[in-house]
Amino acid sequence: MADPAYREQQWNQRYDPQIEDVNRLCDTLAESKPGSSVPYIDPIHDVDGCKIVSLFSNPGPSLPSGFMSFENDDPASIRMAEIYDAAGLRPDAFMPWNAYPWYIPDGKERALTMDQISDGVKPLLSFLQQVPRASALVAHGADAHKAARRLMKLENRAIVKRGFKIYEVRAPGERAFKGTPANQELWLKDIQSAYTDAMGRAGIRASQPI
Repeated sequence: MADPAYREQQWNQRYDPQIEDVNRLCDTLAESKPGSSVPYIDPIHDVDGCKIVSLFSNPGPSLPSGFMSFENDDPASIRMAEIYDAAGLRPDAFMPWNAYPWYIPDGKERALTMDQISDGVKPLLSFLQQVPRASALVAHGADAHKAARRLMKLENRAIVKRGFKIYEVRAPGERAFKGTPANQELWLKDIQSAYTDAMGRAGIRASQPI
């Protein structure tokens, strides 16, 4: 996404058929809170192929690319790209989402409030309705854990029918990964193991690492 030509290409493809329904939802969510905006999902992902959801906390105050994407250049995105590659998880088989999908006006890194968690649950459910083949959600960090638990308490019939499974793992950001190299390696393996298990349940064959 640091390459202007690539970023422009992704922007021009944000309403392509494989991602249009989700990115139209992003537009609707932005309109629901006047003055707010919601980052789009990278069109490298696919609504029909998505079987695993990666749930994070929030997009922060801004994303220079305008997209939730593991092609972004921040440390968390780079770390997630390495995890997906190590697990052999193709972009068309998963999709990212945020527990609170709107940009956070306050630039300070902090936990979401309970009101923000609550505000994000209905959009999360709407998002999951756009990816009907998804049967697993990997929740990264405490905010995502809380949102996933709230989601399951809804006992939505469409979600229950899928045999939906929640995996609670560490957030990929720098603050969550402060520790010794040995601990960092252990944390990475724990996250990769969650994705590997979810892939097995969903019948996703691992691709060869790049």
